[in-house]
Amino acid sequence: MKKVIKVVGAVIVHEDKILCAQRGVNQTLPLKWEFPGGKIETGETPQEALQREINEEMNCQVEIGDYVEDTTYEYDFGIVHLTTYYCRLIEGIPTLTEHASIQWLSPAELDTLDWAPADIPAIQKIMYHRIDSIE
Repeated sequence: MKKVIKVVGAVIVHEDKILCAQRGVNQTLPLKWEFPGGKIETGETPQEALQREINEEMNCQVEIGDYVEDTTYEYDFGIVHLTTYYCRLIEGIPTLTEHASIQWLSPAELDTLDWAPADIPAIQKIMYHRIDSIE
């Protein structure tokens, strides 16, 4: 039986653009795009995990906003349960520490990237909803 991996992703909105992060070449799902985030550790809420992960991965601080989407996707390495939240950048500038690249895209441009499958339901939802209430 495959292990369930609970993860969170940050839909970071800044000046009507959304931060997209490309996974590194040596990671699982190499060079796929994702919302930055990571695993929820024992005892953490999803929001606490997201703040910790963004601080570690992007060297910046975010304010967690509204829930976006819950997705469960079965990969060959396990079952990923991804919960995404809108976030607002409150301190620092996102920098590369684990990712190969980052891009700021408008919601309408999100489907131009090759996303990890677990992120796609959130992409579809974001593309068809206004984000001007986030900032």
